[in-house]
Amino acid sequence: MGFQETYAWWLSDNLSHREGERERRLREGHGHAEKAFVEKVWWPAFGHFRHLHPEYEVTDFKDGMRYLDFAYLRSGVQLAIEIDGFGPHLRNISRDRFSDQCRRQNDLILDGWKVLRFTYDDVSDNPRYCQQTLQQFMGRWLGEGENIDAVHFIEREILRLFLRAEGPVTPSDVSRSLGMKNQTARKWLRHLMGKEWIQPASGSERVRTYLLDERGRKIVG
Repeated sequence: MGFQETYAWWLSDNLSHREGERERRLREGHGHAEKAFVEKVWWPAFGHFRHLHPEYEVTDFKDGMRYLDFAYLRSGVQLAIEIDGFGPHLRNISRDRFSDQCRRQNDLILDGWKVLRFTYDDVSDNPRYCQQTLQQFMGRWLGEGENIDAVHFIEREILRLFLRAEGPVTPSDVSRSLGMKNQTARKWLRHLMGKEWIQPASGSERVRTYLLDERGRKIVG
């Protein structure tokens, strides 16, 4: 399934397990900025929504309830993801409100949460930065060896290029597709060959073309 179908199913599934205030919060709190995050950042980075929970309910230091924009829960790791906008309501934020936001983050950290914050501007205008930050987090805390979520964004994009090409790919193909220097493209291809995700298309001494290996196909398949 593509993004729209998967996103609709994911949101519907979450709503089906909620009622009362929790359901209302998801319907009203999951807005434009949150959808932009899952569409421009999360989906291109990982291609699924497993372990990701929107408008996740947590208890604050006063035993009240608060909601995270997203929570990623897996293998003992609790990651809180917040999307911060910028507008008059933030420029004119009161001292009490600012203090409350800082306390909220401190409470999460003391309760064992990891916290990543992204501005709406970065989500909208610089999604690759957000994608790479999340993938680095996955690699740091979950380990690349045990989950393919941690695949680097550039690795995944190169593998997707191979899938689209359905045949040999050259460093020039990678260079044009990802907007990088030819020398940099060669380094990435050698890196992927070292992981046995791609293989030489010919047996010549200087490799000029590459083919997708079955291991690499499983990463993006």
